[in-house]
Amino acid sequence: MMKTIFLILFSLSTLTACTKTESMPSANLNPPPVVPIKDTLSYLALGDSYTIGQSVSAQQSFPYLLASQLPGHRITEPIIIARTGWTTPQLIAAIDANDAVKGKTYDIVTLLIGVNDQYAGGSLADYRVKFIQVLNTAIKFAGSNKNHVFVLSIPDYGVTPFAKGDGARIAKEIDEFNNINRQESANAGVNYIDITDISKQAANNPSLIADDGLHPSVVMYQAWVEKLKPVVLKQFEKK
Repeated sequence: MMKTIFLILFSLSTLTACTKTESMPSANLNPPPVVPIKDTLSYLALGDSYTIGQSVSAQQSFPYLLASQLPGHRITEPIIIARTGWTTPQLIAAIDANDAVKGKTYDIVTLLIGVNDQYAGGSLADYRVKFIQVLNTAIKFAGSNKNHVFVLSIPDYGVTPFAKGDGARIAKEIDEFNNINRQESANAGVNYIDITDISKQAANNPSLIADDGLHPSVVMYQAWVEKLKPVVLKQFEKK
């Protein structure tokens, strides 16, 4: 009798275990794929108010957005040499005075400079000379790897409320300055990302402009990053 009861209990426990195994949700057996981290990259961003993200938080500036959104790569906190109002000569002077970056190299170097040269009435000839100088410095920071230097074009602030109806003149001058940084970027063999077309969309989309009526909002910075990311990824996929 005891032997019969034992056999019945053993059969029931075996049946219960099988039932539980069979009823496990299949989703647990197929977790979502994880993108492996290929590299930990360092990043130096050179520029002016557009690089520090004037009127948005640091984390909403394009260098921080790029650093947090590059698939398959971990980027250390960006080193930023930039300040609102800086012209190209002022950026050069700030780099020369920054002992923390002397002799160092970085995996990614972005450069966006020139709007204050235009705003201050600087000559195109002077801008060309100084832009070449700071671009060569950016290349050195990238360990002479031109593929790891990314120049962004100057945004067109002529479409913002700050321009006060002077947009046509501003747009023409910004295009002239951008012709120079585009030409010299091509001559140097670095990457060039035209984000001016995105900035012009602010004429019909106020959400692209920050509360100060001049600088980009995080929405515009994100749009820049979406255009920048594939260019950056392409260079690191060549390894």
